[in-house]
Amino acid sequence: MEQTKIQLPETKLVGLRVRTNNMAEMAPLTAKISPCVQQYFQEQWAEEIPHRTHPGRTFCAYTNYESDYRGDYTFYIGEEVSSLEDIPEGLESHIIPPQTYVKFTTPSGSMPTVLINAWQAIWKMSPESLGGERRYHTDFEIYDERASDPQDTILDIYIGVK
Repeated sequence: MEQTKIQLPETKLVGLRVRTNNMAEMAPLTAKISPCVQQYFQEQWAEEIPHRTHPGRTFCAYTNYESDYRGDYTFYIGEEVSSLEDIPEGLESHIIPPQTYVKFTTPSGSMPTVLINAWQAIWKMSPESLGGERRYHTDFEIYDERASDPQDTILDIYIGVK
């Protein structure tokens, strides 16, 4: 994976969220992320979000970490907005604070394999190979035009570091 360290400003999101952990996500009966993502797209929630800055660019954020990647966290799917006013009922806001990130760009691959492989590689990295110690505040993936074909997807994954 391509890896770059960058500083990003505050980002405001509007979308759906669920509380989960990686152990629950390993089993279809307890997984919450996939049903949340399906609901978001099937019910076309993105079209309801006012003030979208990049329509069609989806953020999947991981935040409110209980501990590290082994503990509970909040998964959030939505779009970046310029204002948190007029949020439709059923949607929630989330603010990603400004922070330093290591941005990973995945090689092309099929979903969800490309995503799973990327996260497994990130979890195994030492702070030195990662480019810093993880903050466990908010990490996120961006799905843009490069993710429109599920058989040929490229993602950017942003990991917050100290």
